[in-house]
Amino acid sequence: MNKVKCECGHVNPHGTILCEACGKVFDEKAIEGKLLDMRYEGSARRSQTYNKTIIDRIWNFFSSVKVGVVLIVITLIATAIGSILPQISTLGQLPMPAEQYYEENYGWFGKVYYILGFHDTYGSWWYLLLIASIGVSLIICSLDRAVPLYKALKNQRVKRNTNFLSRQRFYNKTEAKEIEGDFPILIERLKKKHYKVQVEKGHLFAEKGRFSRWGPYVNHIGLIIFLIGCMLRFIPGFYINEFLWIKEGETLAIPGTDKEYYLANHKFIFEVYDETDGEVFQKAIEEKGMIAKNFQTDATLYSAESSLPGEEPKLKKIKDYEIQVNKPLKFDGYALYQSSYRLNEISTMTFALTNKETGESYGNISIDLNNPQKLYDLGNGYFVELLDYFPNFQMKDGKPSTASQEPINPAFAFKMITPDRPEGERSFAAIQQTIEVSENKYKMEFQTVETVNYSGLTVRLDKTLPVIAIGGIIFLIGVAQGSFWQHRRIWVKHVEGTVHVAGHTNKNWYGFHKEIEKVLSDTKIPIPIDQKAENNRVIGQKDRMSTLG
Repeated sequence: MNKVKCECGHVNPHGTILCEACGKVFDEKAIEGKLLDMRYEGSARRSQTYNKTIIDRIWNFFSSVKVGVVLIVITLIATAIGSILPQISTLGQLPMPAEQYYEENYGWFGKVYYILGFHDTYGSWWYLLLIASIGVSLIICSLDRAVPLYKALKNQRVKRNTNFLSRQRFYNKTEAKEIEGDFPILIERLKKKHYKVQVEKGHLFAEKGRFSRWGPYVNHIGLIIFLIGCMLRFIPGFYINEFLWIKEGETLAIPGTDKEYYLANHKFIFEVYDETDGEVFQKAIEEKGMIAKNFQTDATLYSAESSLPGEEPKLKKIKDYEIQVNKPLKFDGYALYQSSYRLNEISTMTFALTNKETGESYGNISIDLNNPQKLYDLGNGYFVELLDYFPNFQMKDGKPSTASQEPINPAFAFKMITPDRPEGERSFAAIQQTIEVSENKYKMEFQTVETVNYSGLTVRLDKTLPVIAIGGIIFLIGVAQGSFWQHRRIWVKHVEGTVHVAGHTNKNWYGFHKEIEKVLSDTKIPIPIDQKAENNRVIGQKDRMSTLG
């Protein structure tokens, strides 16, 4: 598209309303009212100039402030909905399928909540798309406005068009042949007020606080960096929030470390408040019952040395540590937090192969519920084969099944092989019960259980916090930049015996007017009038006259 050349000689981009150099108005229809809109100095914005290609339309869509606000509102609503029920990422290892967990704990609402995908709101693709869309909107909005504004402010001249000055909010003129003698006084006063002053052939231009115009765009930069930090959490290696259940005496690889680090749980300690801890706790115990005083995991952290594939890793001790609430184990950017516990969980069950008639036992088998064997050899030709294992036994549709993979209510289907029954007999056994076939000669009789305490640890790694913190700091700098400073400009034009004076600021018009009064006092240069207030006064008088009429 053709560029617009002003009579002052400056060439402006297509779509410019005010000349970047002298301020001449090119398009009166684009200006509403007498006063000029100086938000973007009348510069040409891409979104208001081009609308032909698909790129133009995408640019124009995201450059709209309304679109940005709508995206933010939708994201806030989605964030609020995601906070109604616990997110799946915060629940750790569930004792049942997630869908069943939400339905059992939160009823029909929990089921709908899960079906709609709100149980994993912050990890969903559509939430990530919303965050990315806000970032794109911020970038395009900033570029669409900041670049033209920068060019307009950079190209502004000392000598401005008279029409431009007369249509500023602060403006006045008077007849005066000689004002050059007032310029030195005015310049000295303006410099004391920290203005940058330029004089050219009887014209004066004073400016300060231009950097405050970039406050909103610095805000945008901070928000963009903040959003980038949030989106980095979806990239592997930048953010880990895993859960580890580890029982006493167990050594496991720490989730999220790619089996580089291991943790050994030596002992889990659980302490509660009692009457000796004071009256405050005594009353609380009477009202609520048991109150946890301390739960901690005495652990050892190991690093795994390189080993051949399939070979057990060689562990190198790093340190011993007592992991407590608000006292995490930290290493290599990771942190292990004491989050939960399970006391007296079944770990091993013991059954005896027994003759039903005589009660004679042919040996015991101990089943590790986390790692059961398929075949147990009792010697002398007696074997027990584990046909099926139901960690959390329940009957569903008349058939045995398991509600979860956690050993909460374990049950087993056995095949008993003996010298006189080489084809084997079947038996179904659970805690303190055996469901047997009547013609069986043998049965698996429950003997005892061994329990163990489990420690629940949250494994966390967050490399995005520095990025998020930098974004937050930059945002606050932008807030201060745009809130505590103002962009103030004063023009004085002396032509053909007439002195024109005008002023503009982006905020705090009252304080700016008081400042102009001080610098222009005792000079021939007139103090500008607030034309907006004057127009409002005239309109008010006309309204009163029409009412009286």
